[in-house]
Amino acid sequence: MTATLSSEVAAAAERIRPYVRRTPVLRTEFDGRPLVLKLEHLQRTGSFKLRGALNALLSGPRPEQVVTASGGNHGIGVATAASILGLRATVYAPESIPASKAVRIEETGARLVRVGNTYAEAAAAAHEVTDARYVEAYDDPVVIAGQGTVAAEIVEDVPEVDTIAVAVGGGGLAAGLALGSAGRLTVAVEPEHCDSLNRALEAGEPVAAETTSIASSALGATRVGRTPFDILTSHPLHALRVPDDEILAARDLLWHEFRLAVEPAAATAFAAWLANRLPGDLPAIVLCGANSEWQPL
Repeated sequence: MTATLSSEVAAAAERIRPYVRRTPVLRTEFDGRPLVLKLEHLQRTGSFKLRGALNALLSGPRPEQVVTASGGNHGIGVATAASILGLRATVYAPESIPASKAVRIEETGARLVRVGNTYAEAAAAAHEVTDARYVEAYDDPVVIAGQGTVAAEIVEDVPEVDTIAVAVGGGGLAAGLALGSAGRLTVAVEPEHCDSLNRALEAGEPVAAETTSIASSALGATRVGRTPFDILTSHPLHALRVPDDEILAARDLLWHEFRLAVEPAAATAFAAWLANRLPGDLPAIVLCGANSEWQPL
């Protein structure tokens, strides 16, 4: 399975290239330490999610209608991918979806349906739709392969990177990085109270986790996906947790020091780096999204 998915990352890169931005990397230094920042928050739609959505919709027969469930970023990605390809889209989201993300979904022309208080409730409602192609947020090899193109770009642009760190929700991006990084260590970072991967690793299988974090609108999967879990546990992996106050401090430092405006989820891995908790001599940190309303300090 691993070899097939790894080759699929290369295929996904070719498939989605006409529609996505090749986001830049910033090689820099802070506090006397070198690091690489992958500026994926500059992607069309403001997050990496467009990559996986496009790869899913461009693989196999083209559907007429698309449906998905999302706390925000995946919904924006699917709605935008559908718009690019001339498809109708419906996005189910929890009532708590941030207004900034809801607006971006509706701006694409997609229909937004608010259901329940959690992503799981929205997903259950979306799965009841039978006349449309359901695009999984993270538990799908084709979506994961699309997300893996982030890592493929990193290692091509900065081959000396030895570690790639990223925030984790359902695990799709982290699993994609594991497949697209040519054996480099994947560091999966989660908020302390939004930690489905860490709990799954402790239990030996995906289990339910709480989703009470400043970053839960992007990382609030109640359990890590089975497919991402299987991929991550068969590749070099280091998982850790960081508290919300460090995530917010990292977000504000990214603005103050580098003028990079990201949402809390995107600052999660950087928070671990600031705390000297990331392994590797030259880590790359994926700044995965920027779809939130906030004012820098």
